[in-house]
Amino acid sequence: MTGRAVLVLLLALLAACGTTPTPPTTAAPSRVPAQAPSPAPDAQARAAPDAPVVVLDPGHNGGNAGAADEIAREVPDGRGGTKPCNTTGTATSGSGTSGGYAEHAFAFDVAQRATRVLTGRGVVVRSTRSDDAGVGPCVDQRAAAANDARAALTVSIHADSAPATEDRGFHIAVADPALAPSQRGPSLDLARALVAGLEGQGFAPSTYRGESGLDPRPDLAGLNLARVPAALVECGNMRNPGEAAVLTDPAGRQRYADGIAAGILQTLGR
Repeated sequence: MTGRAVLVLLLALLAACGTTPTPPTTAAPSRVPAQAPSPAPDAQARAAPDAPVVVLDPGHNGGNAGAADEIAREVPDGRGGTKPCNTTGTATSGSGTSGGYAEHAFAFDVAQRATRVLTGRGVVVRSTRSDDAGVGPCVDQRAAAANDARAALTVSIHADSAPATEDRGFHIAVADPALAPSQRGPSLDLARALVAGLEGQGFAPSTYRGESGLDPRPDLAGLNLARVPAALVECGNMRNPGEAAVLTDPAGRQRYADGIAAGILQTLGR
């Protein structure tokens, strides 16, 4: 049988089997889609289901100065009256390396540092503001954030503008007279723990407000309206040159954050 005849016979057999020969092809190289790196696990997501919730409230905000009408709006003060929604806060004096540092920036930085310490110890931390460029929120909304979260406690972080440049030291404000059970023993326990935490970082109580670092006050709406243990920390006098140097130093702000976190952890029994 000739070669041509063999080829014809082979094709016939293939057709009978229902198979059609296909010409050989060169396979294209396989392409695995590029995969974006997985995000780092969120510390809050890793917290235990029964982890305590803490609300940190960094005072003021970076956009307040440009929203005078909005922050001047009157809101409830918790004692039957009203007060402005918020204020711009203070700043360090002078034009040197520590001059012109705003309280809102200080408070936000310390809150972020304290958050890192607390989340590392299994605490869920929420903040009343997510950046330092917005406006507000109003003082009543800050209290509502802690109440709505059913937080174990809330701490507001500030720095002060004292009457005299020689005034120095921190003080912890609590609502007084108390308007709710949480503002009595629980808030005082939190305030005392914050005093101990800041003293543990080498900071001294105020020379010009309160007594032994505690400053009971009736005029702070965020504390009056809180229905969870609440305290407000005035970390130092921004007009005092010595304290301004610490407040503007990242290492100094870390000490404040560590002291605040220590007080919170002591209160939580952690």
